[in-house]
Amino acid sequence: MPKNDNMLAILWMLNSSKKITAKQIAEKLELNIRTVYRYIDSLSASGVPIISDSGHNGGYSLINDYHQAPLIFDIEEKKALLYATTHAKDSGYPFSDVLSSAIEKLRLYSTQEQESILNRHIIGFEVAKQHIVPSLKSLLEELTISIANEQSIEIEYRTKSEEKHRSRVIDPYGILYWCSKWYIIGFCHLRDEIRNFRVERIIKMTHTERVFVRPKDFSAKEFFLRSLMPSMNNNTGIRPLVIRGRAEALDDLCNHWFMSYHLKERTLNQAVFLIDSDAIHEYVAHFLLPYGKAIQVIEPKSCKEKLYTIALELMEYYQV
Repeated sequence: MPKNDNMLAILWMLNSSKKITAKQIAEKLELNIRTVYRYIDSLSASGVPIISDSGHNGGYSLINDYHQAPLIFDIEEKKALLYATTHAKDSGYPFSDVLSSAIEKLRLYSTQEQESILNRHIIGFEVAKQHIVPSLKSLLEELTISIANEQSIEIEYRTKSEEKHRSRVIDPYGILYWCSKWYIIGFCHLRDEIRNFRVERIIKMTHTERVFVRPKDFSAKEFFLRSLMPSMNNNTGIRPLVIRGRAEALDDLCNHWFMSYHLKERTLNQAVFLIDSDAIHEYVAHFLLPYGKAIQVIEPKSCKEKLYTIALELMEYYQV
């Protein structure tokens, strides 16, 4: 019997018995007892919680309630795992090698019929792959370790506005993937506040001896979105932004990462957003400009004036 089949047989024997010795396993599977020891070691290394008791009544057993663990996935669960793995790997997930290993184990214990079904489904599911440089992959792996261990890090960081990088100590609370970019969210001791940092702008990172306690129930995603859209928590100065235009242009605009959070009402050729006045003039006008004549701002008038000013500045800039 092949090695993998023998290891699966041992796993089922352990799962169905309270305690069993290596000699009993060897006799049932007609194996050398040394081979049984090697297979037990391999199962333990792969994460199976095997308990070994020595002595007269010794033997091998599984940790309590392990028989209730989901060892077997049905075909729908396998398809879902394959889809999720494909999306994660092609989106720049840093632990793609481990994912590939897990999927190989999943396929290993699939029947030929299941394998055929999985191949038919996964062949039509793809994600436009983003290139991830080895240094970024290494940084992400190290950051996950720091977060899990609640260990502060020191980074050399280059901001968007500063050409020179600056050293700072961070208590990393979480990692976030947003719009094809990776971010680390944590407490910055230089600024004395929680901030977010683009991982690709980290020039160098080292672990420190300093430890911290992660705030209870902290959500990196919620903090990040609040930092991007402060007007979400500010009802003063909120006003309607009414835009008309072609349906396909409005579809795209309503799916914009910023605009989608402020959409109040939508018809085929009109969309109404509720947005802070300052945000309309500071951000939104720049979001709307690329749509050209496909859309038209109905109100407020100040937004139309801002679009006119930006267009005029661009025309003067490129005028020969």
